[in-house]
Amino acid sequence: MTSDRVAQFLAAAEPETPFLVIDLEAIAQKYQALCQLLPKAQIYYAIKANPEAEVLNCLQQLGSNFDAASIFEIQRCLETGARPEQISYGNTIKKAQDIAQAYALGIRLYSFDSLAELEKLAIHAPGARVYCRLLIETQGAQWSLGRKFGCEPEMAYDLLVHAQRFGLVADGVAFHVGSQQTDPLQWEQPIRLAAELFERLKQVDVHLNLLNLGGGFPAHYRSPVPEEITYAESIQASLARHFGAELPLVMLEPGRSLVADAGVLYTEVILIAKKSYADDLRWVFLDAGKFNGLIETLGDCIQYRILVDKSDEWGETASLGEMNSVILAGPTCDSADIIYEKADYKLPLGLKIGDRLKILSTGAYTHTYASVGFNGFPPLKVYCV
Repeated sequence: MTSDRVAQFLAAAEPETPFLVIDLEAIAQKYQALCQLLPKAQIYYAIKANPEAEVLNCLQQLGSNFDAASIFEIQRCLETGARPEQISYGNTIKKAQDIAQAYALGIRLYSFDSLAELEKLAIHAPGARVYCRLLIETQGAQWSLGRKFGCEPEMAYDLLVHAQRFGLVADGVAFHVGSQQTDPLQWEQPIRLAAELFERLKQVDVHLNLLNLGGGFPAHYRSPVPEEITYAESIQASLARHFGAELPLVMLEPGRSLVADAGVLYTEVILIAKKSYADDLRWVFLDAGKFNGLIETLGDCIQYRILVDKSDEWGETASLGEMNSVILAGPTCDSADIIYEKADYKLPLGLKIGDRLKILSTGAYTHTYASVGFNGFPPLKVYCV
């Protein structure tokens, strides 16, 4: 569970909780494995998952491209040595001045899903390559993306025709099947819809070149997920079925699947309490909560694996006694700061105030979500090793 590099760092530094440790070698191994599984796809790492400079440097040295959600991520990526042609401005919601600034920095690949956004791109990023994001209804994602992004295929058809008329390069389409997607078959329908759009647009002399499959590959949380090879085989079969020999340039935007499993969040037990004399249920309060790294526990959506720091790699805690159910909560003076109440987490009866817990697979969407100073608590500290 803990690499030698992480163990050596912890022994030497002894940082104060809460903190997050990122194993860069684990990220490199994930990236290389994904390249082997889908060798024809270009990988655009979703910076928002973990924008640490060391993480970006690691991936850039391996040859990764980058999916940016804001002008600030673009600037951060360029500062770490990435070239403009390696970056896609993948957010469909952008300020006009941010588009203009990105264009001035050399960014030439942009996403959109509405006429108003397309008009901004035509003015502020003339001649740029653009791809339209499709609105996709899927099942199986533990962190659903809802209806905020994308448009129906009929609208996408019209928008891509407009893009070419506006002097932009109508380059392709994109979709996202939801984050932490547990069903490898969920790429089938959107790939079919994309192929149909490619064919229809060809009839009006709009020749698309790019298919962005988005993210969705899962990390390893509490519930088991299929092996990555199952996802790769399902995607490749769908591409072959619907595109045949005319395979477009394929993009992937992995974030969670590349960096989540490389992170371990260390937190300290600061209080163990009950709500009545008759109550057997313990409340275990940690110095990390929803506002300093664990917001994805909202609604029990992402259920991390949690070990007592004294336990071995299999989670054995025999010296701490029998396990029973607990409610886990964070340290802030806010009633919403409950981590898990209904997910039936169990911790040893021998757990004490001052003991540390390890929250596994926390390398994605943790410290980037942490507040700057809610209740005065500082942002989550991050160490890359």
